[in-house]
Order: sequence, then C-alpha cells, then structure tokens
Amino acid sequence: MKHANEQKNRTTEINRRSWLSILAKSPLSEIQALWNKLELNPEWELIRKPEIGMVMVQGRTGGNGKAFNLGEMTITRAAVRLKNGNAGLSYVQGRSKKQAELCAVLDAMLQTPASHSQIFNNLITPLKETLEKLRTQRSKKAANTKVNFFTMARGH
Repeated sequence: MKHANEQKNRTTEINRRSWLSILAKSPLSEIQALWNKLELNPEWELIRKPEIGMVMVQGRTGGNGKAFNLGEMTITRAAVRLKNGNAGLSYVQGRSKKQAELCAVLDAMLQTPASHSQIFNNLITPLKETLEKLRTQRSKKAANTKVNFFTMARGH
C-alpha cells in the first residue's frame, strides 16, 4: 500500500510540475482569455501576496557542460489558499503580479479533484499546445540560420 501511495504522489508531483511550468511560460493574455471562458469564480485568500524579486539563472556550455551563472532574472511569486483549504503557488518570469496570483489560484484548483479535469483540459492543454507551436516556430527560424562549418584537407 505504501508503494501505491508513493507512486500516486510521484505522478501528482510530475503533473503539478508540468502545469506550473506551462502556466509560468504562458502569456497572461492567453491565460486570462481561457480563464474567462471557464467562468470559474473561486474564493481565495492570499497566503503570500505577489512579490517581485530576482533569481540567478544558470547556463551550461553546450547544454551539458559545467554550470555557470548567466545572470539575474526578475520573477514574481505568489501563494494562495482556496476556501476548500487547497494551497497553490506560482513563480512567473517578469513583474506581473496579476499573472502570479492567477497562476497560484489555478495551481490550487488543479489540485482539487472537482475542478482538475475541466481546468486541465480547457486551459492547461491549449496553453501547452500554444507553447509547443511557438517552440517549433523558433526551432525552424534558428535552423534557417544554422551555419555548417567544415574543414578541407590540404594536399599532402
């Protein structure tokens, strides 16, 4: 029984990590438009009001080399508690307090079985598809500018 609970928690954590990532990377305008279509009206209180701060971003040479500090990035974080007791949190890039609070509310609602499917299918899935399209477009654009370097062997 213990193993089944650990597996369930691990699956929930992976799903939660995914939806938090999707919410953090999506534009507020798209999140807001999909939120309005759902016509949800949850009640929540702020555990931590939206706060703007900085984080150090690390990079890796070639994607797998030794980590180095690339620079600082502005983020906004928030934490909320729904009336049912579920807590949600978010960290979003930039200075949008509204996006941080809305993403935290969505995180809490996605942890609520009664609203999970509706929000996941009608908000998270479309946002994920939009992000994948943008990623594909950027990859194609980058591929068009790729330069292939080669060396020619000189005569002996």
